[in-house]
Amino acid sequence: MLAYSAEKAFNDPEWLFEIKWDGYRAIAEINKKEILLYSRNNISFVSKYPLIAEALKKIKHDAIFDGEIVALDENNKPNFQLLQNYEKDSSLPLLYYVFDCLNIDGKDIKDIPLIQRKKLLKKIILPKSIIKYCDHVMEKGKDFFSAIIQNDLEGMMAKKKDSLYSPGVRTNQWLKIKHHHVQEAVIAGFTEPRNSRKYFGALILGIYEKKRLHYVGHTGTGFTEQTLKDLHQKMQPHIRLTSPFSEKIKTNAPVTWVDPVLVCNIKFTEKTKSDQLRHPVFMGLRIDKAAKETTMEETNAVNTKKQKTQKKESEVITVGDHQLTLTHGDKLYWPKDKITKADMINYYSSMSKYILPYLKGRPQSLKRNPNGIIDEGFYHKDAGDIAPKWINTVKLYSDSADKKINYIICDDEATLFFLNNLGCIEINPWNSTVKHLDEPDYLVMDIDPSEKNAFDDVVDVALVLKEIFDKAAAKSYCKTSGATGLHVYVPFHAAYDYEQVRSFANAIALMTQEKLPATTTMERSLNKRNGKIYLDYLQNKKGQTLASVYSLRPRPGAPVSTPLLWKEVRHGLDPHAFNIHTIKRRVEKKGDLFAGILTEKTNLRQCLKKLNF
Repeated sequence: MLAYSAEKAFNDPEWLFEIKWDGYRAIAEINKKEILLYSRNNISFVSKYPLIAEALKKIKHDAIFDGEIVALDENNKPNFQLLQNYEKDSSLPLLYYVFDCLNIDGKDIKDIPLIQRKKLLKKIILPKSIIKYCDHVMEKGKDFFSAIIQNDLEGMMAKKKDSLYSPGVRTNQWLKIKHHHVQEAVIAGFTEPRNSRKYFGALILGIYEKKRLHYVGHTGTGFTEQTLKDLHQKMQPHIRLTSPFSEKIKTNAPVTWVDPVLVCNIKFTEKTKSDQLRHPVFMGLRIDKAAKETTMEETNAVNTKKQKTQKKESEVITVGDHQLTLTHGDKLYWPKDKITKADMINYYSSMSKYILPYLKGRPQSLKRNPNGIIDEGFYHKDAGDIAPKWINTVKLYSDSADKKINYIICDDEATLFFLNNLGCIEINPWNSTVKHLDEPDYLVMDIDPSEKNAFDDVVDVALVLKEIFDKAAAKSYCKTSGATGLHVYVPFHAAYDYEQVRSFANAIALMTQEKLPATTTMERSLNKRNGKIYLDYLQNKKGQTLASVYSLRPRPGAPVSTPLLWKEVRHGLDPHAFNIHTIKRRVEKKGDLFAGILTEKTNLRQCLKKLNF
């Protein structure tokens, strides 16, 4: 989880404040089999910092930590340059400050408030260890930042105490407020040394801006003779004849250009209007950042004062016999479309009578996007302790988790809203109900195109599937996926088991590929599809899920997986026409076109006979 930069400290009872450590950000995964310790770009730190790896083994719980590896100087202050040179002097004090916990004993806790995650974390950190709990202060950010300045530390982190953990997301729920001006920069070249200096004179620095390397200055200070020698050796394999900048760079000495792959920390006094760094000082190389990630720090202006016109952060509603707290309704889930979380919940409220019949009695595999569509979100199957006691659950074995977990059953409107409030933009039910777990209610053919396929190609596949199902005397139903494909269903009403239905789907896929060999494939590997449309019959497996009919999807335009009349499935069909704004009116006019998949039965033996199997 990433943070924006903020310009100044503030006080707020809804926020907590931590020291911003000057080291390497690191995730630790602790379990009985092995210890993993790695950077944001998946560089392992286990062999580089074996003392930390050994200390992690003593933690008495399986867990996933987020924290910062730091080396302390003689004044017990974090020093990035010392950390960089730790392998040459392993006598330096080395610590791993843990400020967050993502999982404890197999239980995913990313979706509970930060303040609760930290309480759980504090309980499992051992005393007198180099694994340290990163403490915090509540509310008084200004006083805390004054202490940061007084102790000459890098800065502080400000975090909403109820923030959820969203991997890979840069969010204004977390802010970094710096005392020292530090910027990551890419090394693009070096100048010839002058006078008595050896190896090189100055580094030429760049930062990526819209995928192009932008010159931000050069630095000749901050080096010892040893760092000059080490860095000179590291740059040798990357020497090139041409400048990596698209702009022409003026320098005061001849330059040797290098591939822009090495990243360093630069301390500076201020930035010019053209984003040049004034008085830059080299602080050390970063091994934990990719060059393409090196962009100018983004400052997010956050107004933490409560305005009278501000929307409520939470709202308690009563649905049937249950009370629910809906939070952050004004959060933009589709930023470009100006569609909020509250708009999403209102959509499901207006469509609940249509979607609930396809959810009742079915285990749900939760796909959560608590920050809207700006990131990929994450999957969450186990209800754990997050679900209220009144929500129905069922304990089932999960292949992916390799254990039994509690699946939520969405039987009513209150449960649907609870899922929405968790950030479930799309709703993903099983193909079977808890009464007939091994017998699906329908067969599903997922028509999954590549980026090279036009939607008319997808339509052609759907029409061939209908032709084959018609020949088999099996009534079929089509819906948009809400993304780039189409889904074709055949009702079986739990009359056959998954293996029988999947075998039939496999046969149908083979027949479809025979009719459309130039555009379709049954190759599961994306890299081997060669731009063809994937006929995914493997969705017919116990525990597999697809977005439900009438489900929103976390994609631009807030599309909805929408049932179609077969006469609508023709060239020119625009899947983007079916979205959060249009579906309610369409269903009121046309009715529920998908109702037959829950009530009708198909005779599989008769189908096989008609297809000469």
